[in-house]
Amino acid sequence: MIYNCQIVYNHNNCLNTKKASDNLCRLCIDSCPHQAISVYRELDAKRCTECGICMAVCPSNGFVYRNSDKLYKYLENSEKVVLNCPQAIPAGHEILCLGIFDWDLWMTLMLYAREKELTIFTGVCVDCPDRKACGMSVQIFKELHKTWKDHPPVLIRVAADDGNSESALSVQARNGRRGWRDIGRETFEAMRSGNTSGETYIIPKTRQFLEETWKSQKSGIEVLPIPALNVDESCTNCGECSEICPQGALTKTDTKEQLTLIYEPIKCARCQRCVSICRSKALSMEIKFLSYRLLTGKVLLYQGKRRFCSRCDKQVFDNIEPPLCMACATSDSGFI
Repeated sequence: MIYNCQIVYNHNNCLNTKKASDNLCRLCIDSCPHQAISVYRELDAKRCTECGICMAVCPSNGFVYRNSDKLYKYLENSEKVVLNCPQAIPAGHEILCLGIFDWDLWMTLMLYAREKELTIFTGVCVDCPDRKACGMSVQIFKELHKTWKDHPPVLIRVAADDGNSESALSVQARNGRRGWRDIGRETFEAMRSGNTSGETYIIPKTRQFLEETWKSQKSGIEVLPIPALNVDESCTNCGECSEICPQGALTKTDTKEQLTLIYEPIKCARCQRCVSICRSKALSMEIKFLSYRLLTGKVLLYQGKRRFCSRCDKQVFDNIEPPLCMACATSDSGFI
């Protein structure tokens, strides 16, 4: 745990901790543009710029922002929402970077934009050392914009802080012209009381906030575009996908006659471990328009009959006719 950054590693929420796998998740390490994260998920405070990309790519809140609850309360309680990155004019509530916005948080902003004006001020991102994080977040926004064509508008404006704006001068006067990172360091002790780095939870914070916002609002939005799991007819009923799920989002009812898969979208971290392990390539992650009830409920994802070898009655996992296990099939071919 790093105590001089606003971003901390939550060991308990890391997918690698929740369920061991040969295919270890390295998204945070591989995505960090400053090589600030070690193989042990330790943050190098001298390298870390708090761009938030590790938060946005992490499926399950392995990395968390200490002040996330303050951001959520600001969105909820403000009549007019104005957010600004550290490189922009200090016009509203300062966020670390656009890099902290994942798919769920962008949708939450859009839900609030249905009820109140919402503006985001940024600096000149192309000149920013955190441009990779910002670029990734903007790409998520563009994909969401393309998918949800009639979403409520979110205004994004480039307004770099040159130190001469009225709001910037007032902030400098209050803080003795100290840099924004210096101010952040000095306010650390106040933030520590809200530290959530030791919490363990299945549903990621941004997903929790999306669910709470959608439930509390009377926006009239019936469905939202949610990346969700899909199973096609090539499924061989092996059930391994549920065994590898670190979130408990995919469970099975396993009898001799059939396999039933139950899916809970709100728990799904979209890590796609189940997709990668599926030998028949029957699983995929697709964007579906789900209602609130489907997002928060349990969905019958798949139900299929078991297949057994026509000779020895051993269960088989290949869609071939007639169904034969490996031993019987190779015996027929003269290999044994």
